[in-house]
Amino acid sequence: MRDVAATAGVSLKTVSRVVNDEPSVREETAQRVRDAIERLAFAPNELASSLRRGRAGAIGLVIEDLANPFYSGLASAVEQVADEHGHLLLIGSCGEDAARERELVVRFLRRAVDALLLVPAGGDHSYLLSESGAGVPLVSLDRFASGIELDTIVSDNRGGARAAVDHLLAHGHRRIAVVADRPSVWTWQERIAGYREALGAAGLGEGDRIERTAATADEAQAAVAELLALPQDERPTALFTGNNRITVGALHARHAAGAQTALVGFDDFELADLLRTPVTVVRQSAAEMGRVAAEIAYARLDGEDGPPSHRVLPCELVIRGSGEIAP
Repeated sequence: MRDVAATAGVSLKTVSRVVNDEPSVREETAQRVRDAIERLAFAPNELASSLRRGRAGAIGLVIEDLANPFYSGLASAVEQVADEHGHLLLIGSCGEDAARERELVVRFLRRAVDALLLVPAGGDHSYLLSESGAGVPLVSLDRFASGIELDTIVSDNRGGARAAVDHLLAHGHRRIAVVADRPSVWTWQERIAGYREALGAAGLGEGDRIERTAATADEAQAAVAELLALPQDERPTALFTGNNRITVGALHARHAAGAQTALVGFDDFELADLLRTPVTVVRQSAAEMGRVAAEIAYARLDGEDGPPSHRVLPCELVIRGSGEIAP
């Protein structure tokens, strides 16, 4: 900056005013400064200038696992909105570990991100109260945080699950198993509720439920293999899988067993429509969720006030073939 000032024959303060588009510099002087900047290929320190304006120039995003296509799609949408606002996006994966989540949140906030978007892991999130009170916009995605009211954007998990099970029931199935995530995960609670509601509406009771949990594709494969090895009169004729990783594990088990068990999965996944029997899924829009969450955060940064908002995005049943196999 000193070189620019010397070349243009002005003070450092004048260069700073031109760089920050302040109106108190004569056009002739400002043009000399701009010419000097171009001649010297001067790049302003955007971090320093943003901090002087009270903004860090970055937002944070804490998710479960960036390798999961749902979360990578969500992150990509958030990054696009951040880029439109001239911001960087800082991303961390917590792997459903509440302690790791808190560590990432604290590290991001200590780096003075302008806003923080969070896919809550299990546990109490009341530790965020002090940060919310400090004026940092906080937005919860995919799940509700516990112990604090935040702007929240989720999918209609319960409705999507019920649509999946209703679809299987409509095709004549009565022994429908669900393999879903851990009970501590909010989306599990909603999807299991949708499963149970659909069975109940069809006149099936608690004794007709077949429920298994799995946190990984490997655990899902083992759980489904066990189900498919049951005696014929106990074996489920259809599967509802609670997320894309579980669906992949279930497909491996189904293939290994040589079974043509009907299947509907929650979450779409790559190549699902190109398998030998294309997979019927409940599709939620990760991109829409990320975009809306980021826009809520920027609206707060721009001064939007009011109580926390709750948005629920609809899910879509995508019929492809695996959910239409008869018992």
